[in-house]
Amino acid sequence: MPAPRAFLAGLGFEAFATSSGAAAATFGRRDGKLTRDEALASARAIANATDLPVSGDMEGGFGEKPEAAAETVRMAAEIGLVGCSIEDATGNKNRPLYDLQLATDRIVAAVQAARSLPFPFTLTARAENFVRGKPDLDDTIKRLQAYEKAGADVLFAPALPDLAAVRAVCSAVSKPVNFMVAIRGKSFTVAQLVEAGVKRISLPLRFIVPP
Repeated sequence: MPAPRAFLAGLGFEAFATSSGAAAATFGRRDGKLTRDEALASARAIANATDLPVSGDMEGGFGEKPEAAAETVRMAAEIGLVGCSIEDATGNKNRPLYDLQLATDRIVAAVQAARSLPFPFTLTARAENFVRGKPDLDDTIKRLQAYEKAGADVLFAPALPDLAAVRAVCSAVSKPVNFMVAIRGKSFTVAQLVEAGVKRISLPLRFIVPP
């Protein structure tokens, strides 16, 4: 059986991205329960196994302070990633999202770290409202607009509920918007997403490789 990466490359995928949930599962843990070193080790294994560019899901940057997000970006670049995502989720169920100012400061720091690298590094900023119990479209858009102004290259709000929400997000920002299909049963055709304004589509896949 060909390795999953070879299978996907053969289908014409142009880049890979890691998943924090999938990485955690390989350690027998829940999403969000890996250390930064463990997440980077998992991403390094993928980056080393393919010639295609790889972006890493670096969750919240592994620290509340902006400096932590910046350091995570630098470390991601050192292991061979050409991009990563930083989200605004805190990991605290009582305060699921960072307040907007701190969340924006964290993206500013991550962008500055990315721009300091000797090669192009794509920074994706994620607004986690719809996956963290705060399904407020207006707040999601406000956050993505702030992250765009902070310099993020790509904007992402996982689990937008319908195409109207996707259109609203895409029309509110000028940077490329990512949509992840098949999350929590929410999925649309490529044509529908393109019509709504989506510029990047990611597809989560899970392979079970027999022994």
